Amino acid sequence: MPGPATDAGKIPFCDAKEEIRAGLESSEGGGGPERPGARGQRQNIVWRNVVLMSLLHLGAVYSLVLIPKAKPLTLLWAYFCFLLAALGVTAGAHRLWSHRSYRAKLPLRIFLAVANSMAFQNDIFEWSRDHRAHHKYSETDADPHNARRGFFFSHIGWLFVRKHRDVIEKGRKLDVTDLLADPVVRIQRKYYKISVVLMCFMVPTLVPWYIWGESLWNSYFLASILRYTISLNISWLVNSAAHMYGNRPYDKHISPRQNPLVALGAIGEGFHNYHHTFPFDYSASEFGLNFNPTTWFIDFMCWLGLATDRKRATKPMIEARKARTGDSSA
Repeated sequence: MPGPATDAGKIPFCDAKEEIRAGLESSEGGGGPERPGARGQRQNIVWRNVVLMSLLHLGAVYSLVLIPKAKPLTLLWAYFCFLLAALGVTAGAHRLWSHRSYRAKLPLRIFLAVANSMAFQNDIFEWSRDHRAHHKYSETDADPHNARRGFFFSHIGWLFVRKHRDVIEKGRKLDVTDLLADPVVRIQRKYYKISVVLMCFMVPTLVPWYIWGESLWNSYFLASILRYTISLNISWLVNSAAHMYGNRPYDKHISPRQNPLVALGAIGEGFHNYHHTFPFDYSASEFGLNFNPTTWFIDFMCWLGLATDRKRATKPMIEARKARTGDSSA
């Protein structure tokens, strides 16, 4: 899953061709493609991102000493913000906008866009575009967080360097017109920086201070900095750990694995061998006793009438694929 947005030059949508070109030429690493002829060489380090991420993680470590001093409601609020932001990524940018695995009515799309801004992992357009590249070109140089380059790179290192030129060149072939056609996606991208400041930092900080008298210091470091850092790393574990550790009952020929621990933290996103085998499935896992709060949320939205058309892999399809390409572990 993509990391936080760090582009300094995002522009509002103009026409589709201009926006696609602008999006592809931008980078979470704060720059464009590698220098011509740089293929196979070390990529340029983006020191701005290295410094910002280092400071963020140092702030998160400091936040740990504040936990005993904080009010219990503040800790509960931080966890609530974590869940809300997670849904903005898992049910929103991932299962809805990247894979179109279900349909959501306007009120739900607005809610998910707001929650996605709280997550601060790039706007919906950029997150979804990069995720589609990750699936289409998985484990190649065109994969933004290619796990074959090691745990550190696929976890956070990909944000510390400029994008590989293959990510840009092959990314141009992706169809993202459906994203451009959604006004919620366009508006969120246009006002993304403002929405991030408001939802990722101001709201989590001000609510505990205003409602139950928590100090601004504790609110900021616990509900904003610590919560944000933890949510980033849990999302990144889907890119790293879930591509390296676990079994492969659906397709032993691909890298993604079933990782229950990642699923526990990422509210259902750790059943990665299944997801890469059946990316259209709204549940991103088989039904059963799997811990998948994102699926529960989507099901609840369907019950409320806010979501429809959930796509599923059929049981015969799943069993046939297991028998043909699985590693016989399940």
